[in-house]
Amino acid sequence: MKVIEKTMNKFTKAEEAEDNRNEIFQSIEVAKVDLSSNVSPPPPSVGDSATPLVEVSGLGELNLTPPLNFAMVDNGIFRSGFPGSANFSFLKTLGLRSIISLCPEAYPENNMQFLKSNGIKLFQFGIKGYKCPPGLENEVWLHLWNSKHQKEGSYTNANSKTSEPFVNISDHKIREALKVLVDEKNHPLLIHCNRGKHRTGCLVGCMRKLQKWCLTSIFDEYQRFAAAKARVSDQRFMELFDVSSFKQIPLSFSCSSS
Repeated sequence: MKVIEKTMNKFTKAEEAEDNRNEIFQSIEVAKVDLSSNVSPPPPSVGDSATPLVEVSGLGELNLTPPLNFAMVDNGIFRSGFPGSANFSFLKTLGLRSIISLCPEAYPENNMQFLKSNGIKLFQFGIKGYKCPPGLENEVWLHLWNSKHQKEGSYTNANSKTSEPFVNISDHKIREALKVLVDEKNHPLLIHCNRGKHRTGCLVGCMRKLQKWCLTSIFDEYQRFAAAKARVSDQRFMELFDVSSFKQIPLSFSCSSS
């Protein structure tokens, strides 16, 4: 009888355990997600730890396109190729006070209207661009140009008697542009020529000489923008440019635009 009672107790406990498991399983609610439905899930409740996404409107209306070869030179100084109307929204974000243009052509009417409406002053130092004839390496063209022009009173650097094939470049214009460039009252300022490579690179390189950069670093910066179009004549101009008449300027400008 005792054996039978023990056996019955085991069966009873087993049934109770089975009932408990059924109750646990019944307490679990399964959420069925219909992937074909277009209905968005409900937003999280206030007690949830997840941060809700913030919807930003109007992004499609922004057109912040920088000009060709745009880059920051120093605090408050930027460089680029010739800006067009597609770049105006971007330029507005810079809060420019001045623009130095190294192109001799008359400034486009659209650009003048942009400058006027944003209180930007234009400093134009027209330097005629020059292109080496296709198929000639820089050193070859340098030799040919010197042979042709050394008797024509061509441009000669202030501390060198070697004629430079950077046609129509004016030592005076570079110096005047440099005075505007280093005057922090004109910052924030943008320097540009046509492509933002040669004339702009030369002006920036002359400023780097004022900042006591070594020639290797000056040429590296120039070549980074000029790339395959780098010119020996430009680098010679920067190397021979005399900065002794300029006052000492800071190694880096203040970022204040006030």
